[in-house]
Amino acid sequence: MRRRLAPALLISLVLPLSACVSSNSNNASSGAAGNTDGKGDVTLNVGDQKGNDEAVLRAAGELKNLPYKIKWSTFTSGPPILEAVSAKAVDIGGVGNTPPVVAAAAKSKIKIVGAKHGTTDGEAIVVKKGSPLKKTADLKGKRVAVAQGSSAHFQLVASLRKAGLSIKDVKVSFLQPADALAAFKGGKVDAWAIWDPYTAQAEHQADARVITTGKGVTNGLNFQVANPTSLDDKKKTKVIKDYLERLRRAQNWVYKHPEAWAKVWGKETGLPYDVALDSVKRTNGTRVYTAVDKPAIASEQEIADTFAKLKLTPRRFNFSDYVDTRFNGGLPPSSTAPRTFGKGS
Repeated sequence: MRRRLAPALLISLVLPLSACVSSNSNNASSGAAGNTDGKGDVTLNVGDQKGNDEAVLRAAGELKNLPYKIKWSTFTSGPPILEAVSAKAVDIGGVGNTPPVVAAAAKSKIKIVGAKHGTTDGEAIVVKKGSPLKKTADLKGKRVAVAQGSSAHFQLVASLRKAGLSIKDVKVSFLQPADALAAFKGGKVDAWAIWDPYTAQAEHQADARVITTGKGVTNGLNFQVANPTSLDDKKKTKVIKDYLERLRRAQNWVYKHPEAWAKVWGKETGLPYDVALDSVKRTNGTRVYTAVDKPAIASEQEIADTFAKLKLTPRRFNFSDYVDTRFNGGLPPSSTAPRTFGKGS
């Protein structure tokens, strides 16, 4: 796999990144045991996805001189991380904006403790370059592939709504990225709702053209989610605070060193360097750690209400019941504009 988008790559990436699907997993604590960093009498058990928090902390040098231990467990996507958090198999883990909604709807034992805000330019609906479809309204009656319950699913719903359409106005094919790629390349669907790095891959390697992005319709948030029992432990709480601060510093390092991070990220995930760099500069590197504040909670409430209305989740609930704001101190508001990269960066 070098210059083409191999299904094997997509399968290996199913969904290792922030905007992951929200279907349930049957293996709450099946994360693969990984490295242990640091030393001390407190161990923070962290659920991670390949190429995410551990990789960026290590690349930024934030795992040096840890006064506590971090035991890493690697999962394939956000939902099993949240199941592991709820089951106390891990203390904390990073996920996208949609899995917490589904987990909370299922009454999981979770608390959101951290957030980061990035651009939504990489959340896109793409068509073939030669397609006559030019704008969202043109999707009426067309076949659109999307991962069910994913952030892309919400973006599709919201984008159609903005264009005066509903999800019933299109023919939805619920497909995971590997299957969606085959359908898109084979002409079995007219459009594909995806997110970076899949958007970058599709543009580079699948002759795709973006007709709309998540700008103005999705919140661009990712979250750190902890188990309530861990938050009741004073020693663990102190460690979680330090861990969140290290993540914030590491994210700042990514912004200052996009090329270095793209090389690391590409090696970790199998992404070609040019695809990784495009995704870093458009999405991954733009993120800023922010407070989990009222606007962030309100935007997640919108996702929760939308999914409940579509019967993708079993109940309506107050998203604020699943948030712990004690770590907000000193962080900018969630409305803080994501960072952007200039031409010379």
